[in-house]
Amino acid sequence: MANTLLLISDEHNPFYSSVYGHPFVRTPAMDRLAGNGVVYDGAYCPSPLCTPSRSAFMSGRRVHEIQAYSNCVLAVEPDIPTYGRVLAEQDVYSVHVGKTHVFAPSSELGFRETRLGGMDRGAGDPEIGRRPFRIRQAAAERAAQFGVKAAHLRLDLDRVDAAIDWLTHAAPTLEQPWTLTVNIIHPHFPHYTSQELWDLYPQGGDLPEYGANEETAGHPRAREVREHFQTDRFTEDQVRGQRRGYLACVTFVDRQLARLVEALKEARLYDDTNVIYTSDHGEMLGKFGMWWKCSLYEDASRIPCIAAGPDFEAGIRVSTPVDLHDVQASLFASTGADRPPDWVGRPLQHVPAADDQRVVFSEYHGHGIRHSAFMVRKGKWKYMHHVDAPHQLFDLDQDPDELRNVYSAFPRVAADLERELRSICDPEAEDDRADRFIEAQLASMASGD
Repeated sequence: MANTLLLISDEHNPFYSSVYGHPFVRTPAMDRLAGNGVVYDGAYCPSPLCTPSRSAFMSGRRVHEIQAYSNCVLAVEPDIPTYGRVLAEQDVYSVHVGKTHVFAPSSELGFRETRLGGMDRGAGDPEIGRRPFRIRQAAAERAAQFGVKAAHLRLDLDRVDAAIDWLTHAAPTLEQPWTLTVNIIHPHFPHYTSQELWDLYPQGGDLPEYGANEETAGHPRAREVREHFQTDRFTEDQVRGQRRGYLACVTFVDRQLARLVEALKEARLYDDTNVIYTSDHGEMLGKFGMWWKCSLYEDASRIPCIAAGPDFEAGIRVSTPVDLHDVQASLFASTGADRPPDWVGRPLQHVPAADDQRVVFSEYHGHGIRHSAFMVRKGKWKYMHHVDAPHQLFDLDQDPDELRNVYSAFPRVAADLERELRSICDPEAEDDRADRFIEAQLASMASGD
């Protein structure tokens, strides 16, 4: 058995790291972790939005099953079993530090110990309405939120300090296996950073290679997300500044990973502990004129996933698609605990290096779109099923940037992936179910309940 230290960042597009091929962003701690372990080259989130993705990870269940569709959790069942509770019930010392942002407050999630929780429940969000479609008022003002503001780093530094304190003083005294999940908010916007980190990336203030004129950017769901966030009002200077600030925030995250690994070594726990780094979803960063997440395109739905330790071989890259459910399942495999059989996911330790038949699934029902969207990844193929909009199929080997929709050219592939999707859920029925739930949430907000 092994312990597990899991670091989850917020909104890290994996392509903005040296591990996944970025030409100049500095992520040496991720590089070291990759050299000592396994890199998962096709890792996805359950849904490209904070609360849905984190709630699915916390519960081991699909987003549509628990109806945590958006960052608003009004009327979402708060007493859903969590991995922290199930582990604790089996005498695994489960610890959670930092952001939760799920269906219930951090104090009610069943972990043996929680430290510095925050953003416990999403407040009522009147902009989640889909039909009629809502525009997020003042969303364009976000574009100016970047630059030097070192105080913005303090909360994450405090959270990592708390985790290091636990590793230093509590973990060495335990006689049972443990899991420590550390959640930090970077590189999530606003992209404020220190002067030193900002100065690392003068070349980072570039423009996206593929903008709003691409064919993919013309899809109805892409247009809706841009409209919702008023991204047509972003200036060129703001785009450049946001992208530069994001790189600085990624390097800040890397440094927190380095601090945690060093604390493990100093506590003489490193040899008995798996270390996993991942994120809750990605960030479009201006690709196709889109910002933040709320999309099933690769930049928003892909996540970094790097694992090292006694359960993982060194220097391996895995092409088989995985997701956050698999990360959660790894905590059970490491500690020897039994995982509920109806939970989704397979431990990363048991995923073969190259399986072109394995399916991973993601979905999006939240703000910024009129109808739900569903994604299936299988081998090199990625299928996106859109209710009331054209479906999309991408060959990620030939077209990793999703510039060419080949849905019409490969009808058999599309049909096969649609069958895979419908074995998981009925997309039209789930779109309707989500719409009725969201309307009930809006009605509750309007009545003040």
